[in-house]
Amino acid sequence: MSEKEIVYVQRFSVFARVLHFTVIVSFMTLAVTGMVLKFASEDWAGAIADFFGSFWVLGILHRIGAIFTVAYFVLHFVLIFQSWKKTSKSLLGFLFDKTVGMVPNLQDGKEIVQTLKWFVGKGPMPRYGRWTYWEKFDYFAVFWGVAVIGGTGFCLWFPEMVTILIPGIWLNVATIIHSDEALLATGFIFTIHFFNTHIRPEKFPLDKVIFTGAITLDELKHERPREYEMLVEEGRLEDIICKKPPGWLVFFAYVFGFSALTVGVTLVFGIIYAMVKSIF
Repeated sequence: MSEKEIVYVQRFSVFARVLHFTVIVSFMTLAVTGMVLKFASEDWAGAIADFFGSFWVLGILHRIGAIFTVAYFVLHFVLIFQSWKKTSKSLLGFLFDKTVGMVPNLQDGKEIVQTLKWFVGKGPMPRYGRWTYWEKFDYFAVFWGVAVIGGTGFCLWFPEMVTILIPGIWLNVATIIHSDEALLATGFIFTIHFFNTHIRPEKFPLDKVIFTGAITLDELKHERPREYEMLVEEGRLEDIICKKPPGWLVFFAYVFGFSALTVGVTLVFGIIYAMVKSIF
């Protein structure tokens, strides 16, 4: 098939892509500033603090990242509403749908087993819908992270206000939870999430779709056959056919994506070095 015959379909709207871009920037800001503050005694942390001016500046940037986190968390409900209105389903029907819903269900359990069999050559590739089981896990991990890290972070940001309601000793607990959960989130995003999204063979070295918003029709058929069949059945496939992403956008995806990957992996190595060093 020549390039002129390649058909592209829109997977993510402009709003969804801007929202995810906000997620990336805010998380990168929180991860870098947070881990530098957590490992402040390390030389690499001091070097980063010097680059930005001081640890105090990093604290300010950390709070700005938190504000953006709350903003995208609230706005993403608008995205859910928009996605729901494009279907003819009830809200609960949309949320729990086996093909387009984000809520984990028995179908995901089946696909986990099918995927493991596929990995060892004991079965065909699972017929995924719009969201795979690992994408749903990532999605709800954000809910957990915003609730736990955000809640404890609020306590540490406004201790005078919080200690009107709870004993001050609980701020020590909040500090531990905030720090360790943030460490877990940082490690997961910059290793497991990066691998599942970008480094797996089908997408290596980078999955550009969250930046360009489009994939080829052949990719949709191959990677998410149940979604393709649903779109055909509902007569909505023609509605999402779009133009090939412009070259400048693809270039931006590679530059920004590899920059984020480099920062993330470097930060993970810094964390591992600090933790191993503390043991020995």
